[in-house]
Amino acid sequence: MGISIVQKEQLIAKFDRREAHVAVIGLGYVGLPLALTFAQAGYRVTGIDLYAPRVEMINSGVSPIEDISNAELAAYVRPTVAQNAEVRVAQPIFNGGVQAQMASSGSLAATTDYAVLAGCDAVSICVPTPLNKTGDPDMSFIHSAGEQIAAYLHAGMVVVLESTTYPGTTREVLLTLFEEAIAAKGETLEVGKDFFLAFSPERIDPGRKDYMTRNTPKVIGGVTPSCLEVATAFYEKAITTLVPVSSPEAAEMTKLLENTFRAVNIGLANELLLMCDKLGLDAWEVIDAAATKPFGFMRFTPGPGLGGHCIPIDPLYLSWKLRTLEYNARFVQLASEINTEMPRYWVHKVQDALNDQGKAVKGSKILLLGIAYKKNVSDLRESPALDIMHLLEEKGAHVEYHDPFVLNFTYEGLSRTGITNLEEATKAADCIVITTDHSTYNWDDIRDAARLIVDTRHVI
Repeated sequence: MGISIVQKEQLIAKFDRREAHVAVIGLGYVGLPLALTFAQAGYRVTGIDLYAPRVEMINSGVSPIEDISNAELAAYVRPTVAQNAEVRVAQPIFNGGVQAQMASSGSLAATTDYAVLAGCDAVSICVPTPLNKTGDPDMSFIHSAGEQIAAYLHAGMVVVLESTTYPGTTREVLLTLFEEAIAAKGETLEVGKDFFLAFSPERIDPGRKDYMTRNTPKVIGGVTPSCLEVATAFYEKAITTLVPVSSPEAAEMTKLLENTFRAVNIGLANELLLMCDKLGLDAWEVIDAAATKPFGFMRFTPGPGLGGHCIPIDPLYLSWKLRTLEYNARFVQLASEINTEMPRYWVHKVQDALNDQGKAVKGSKILLLGIAYKKNVSDLRESPALDIMHLLEEKGAHVEYHDPFVLNFTYEGLSRTGITNLEEATKAADCIVITTDHSTYNWDDIRDAARLIVDTRHVI
């Protein structure tokens, strides 16, 4: 018992003194901002990513994601790996909203080598959790990261899973992997006493400038009370507000509720659009009128469908988990069906609009404005614009796209290069389909130049 108390107290003291060596596994749109936030808080941070070009970019002070500028990243790249670097002092850190009385010399480096974990005090896992081809959770990235951590797990280490997943993953998958590895090595490490395990879901919204990693409240649940205590000590040096919950399962469910809430209400807004279309009403007028109510109503709007990694995917993690318990999550399934069908609805709108002008979809020149899943980002994951493009091409349309954030792309076997002369392409197109409402577009000019517009985002 005495040894375990020493492990916990020594680890917490390392966090308090900013002497901890922190690892972040996965340096994408979630992991890299988190790693930088830890460095800004004064920790020595090593990011682990198996994609070597991304690692090289980060170590050169070049950011691979839009939400972090090169200047922000380069200010913390570890001097030992940055060319002509000098020791830099971090900005003042905040603990619970109160400015700390010390400056910090946090630093950041990246590697493809998991062996660095042997010397780390804390590990945050930020790997992808997609769905496989059958619609079931693909846990391979979490399994892989967990196995690597298990190989280097040692006393005085805290591990926090951030990847969105179904309730039970932290305990059933990671803890099981760790305990099996401990037994195989003949060791006697015990969770909550010798090492610590928690779940804290990421809450990144790419493209936002108001709520970033540091100032977005962060839910956290530990496998044991000691796990929560240690994980809280780890994160509170970098995140302004922490929200402790009773277990990792509660934290896992919290994340799924957040995005299921959005998916279901967007599904309702999309179905409202379908119903108003049948009734000859303007759905946007109805939504605007309802939104004047100062209580009991939250505004959600229809669109071309759901995109991004979170909202289209996370509710299906929940419904999958519930199916294993012989429960049918009907709201989730229905919302998914409605949202998935929206690209097809808009393709029918294009077809009807062209028919009204005496043209067929087949052979028509159609220009999609925006290919990213939401405005002002370059993220293509689950973008409904891709579905609209595919469906129109199936009907024989000649489809091109323009997106100031995505000049070209290769995604799930589809490769395209966007048009560069927007004015010329707008005038030449038989129909413009507004699929992403980027702020950089001049909608008045587009409206004046286009022959026909189908507006899925209600910007014109």
